[in-house]
Amino acid sequence: MRVAIASRIFEPEPSAASFRLAALATAFAEAGNDVTVLTVRPAHDAVESAASDRRRAFHVKRFPVLRDRTGYVRGYLQYLSFDVPLFFRILLGPKRDLVISEPPPTTGFFVRLAAMLRRTPYAYYAADIWSDASESTGAPAFVVGVVRGMERFAMSGARGVLSVNDGVTARIREIAPKARVHTVGNGIDTAVFSAEGPKMEAGRYLIYSGTASEWQGAGIFIDALERVLPEVPDARLVFLGQGSDWEALRKRASQLPDGAVEFVPTVPPTEAAAWMRGAVASLASIRPDAGYSFAFPTKVFASWASGTPVVYAGPGPVRDFIAVHGDEAALGADCDYELTDVTDALRHAFARDLSDDARLATGEWAAQNVSLNAVALRAVAALGGSKNEPA
Repeated sequence: MRVAIASRIFEPEPSAASFRLAALATAFAEAGNDVTVLTVRPAHDAVESAASDRRRAFHVKRFPVLRDRTGYVRGYLQYLSFDVPLFFRILLGPKRDLVISEPPPTTGFFVRLAAMLRRTPYAYYAADIWSDASESTGAPAFVVGVVRGMERFAMSGARGVLSVNDGVTARIREIAPKARVHTVGNGIDTAVFSAEGPKMEAGRYLIYSGTASEWQGAGIFIDALERVLPEVPDARLVFLGQGSDWEALRKRASQLPDGAVEFVPTVPPTEAAAWMRGAVASLASIRPDAGYSFAFPTKVFASWASGTPVVYAGPGPVRDFIAVHGDEAALGADCDYELTDVTDALRHAFARDLSDDARLATGEWAAQNVSLNAVALRAVAALGGSKNEPA
């Protein structure tokens, strides 16, 4: 098949979507398909990116895009700066057998319109439910309604909707009952995130990596650290990445002793992996009142692949996963999104000294169980891109 993957974010920009879509493109190409990724010109390392693109098993076509002040493609104007040219890139570009759209729903909306005009099947990769996310951040009801309408429109007309877990699948079926959903799972690039490799030598620290948004409520870890510091004076918390909640987190962190909380902007994946390997534990959370309890943060997979246990606070499938698989590797601990429980979990994390062998064993377990390669193969089969039967 001639396959196009449309996304406002792709490698070399570090994100869960970048890893997931690169694995998908590679799997389609290795199955004998002609694959083109329609994406954006990266904010940095453009020359390096162009050289990397030439070495891939698939084609990458990039287009300039608007970015916010942090350099991220986030915000409705920024989305449209990618979506509108994308509409014409699909409408006037080469004929394809399948177009796969990554969120946001605005992209899915324009992909469906262009695909209808070209009489081309398309698929939608639902790694998230954007309308629920916008609602959880307090967006006006009108905005939530528009986003949900576009999301429903994008999913309802797709040949297939790829879902990352059972909770997302159930939510898709509530929003778009006509959608044909394939639950393919989620994971991490275990070639980049592995327990073997350099690690950051930065003392005893916890790490909260990736996106920090309001619905995740990462501020509870700063509150818990404040309680732990009298007992563990050298304890530190590192936020690595970006997110809409960063300014609020910075303000809260300013009330703690200097150096207790550090904010590190987005770094290349290999450097992020080094930060994870050096951490006492990785942190993840979901606020129970956010209406987002079906989410499974990808940072959890990255941590396990790096050999680092997780402290997870809040509801959702992460807790069930740890309960089922916690005896197989040093996956860490889960707790309620409650300050006393989170504080106890952080105390335990600093008191626990994992051996190098234990970390390597966790990384090996992750390579076998949460690798993106297996996820990508399931997605390709589900969309008819291989000789395997659809999932």
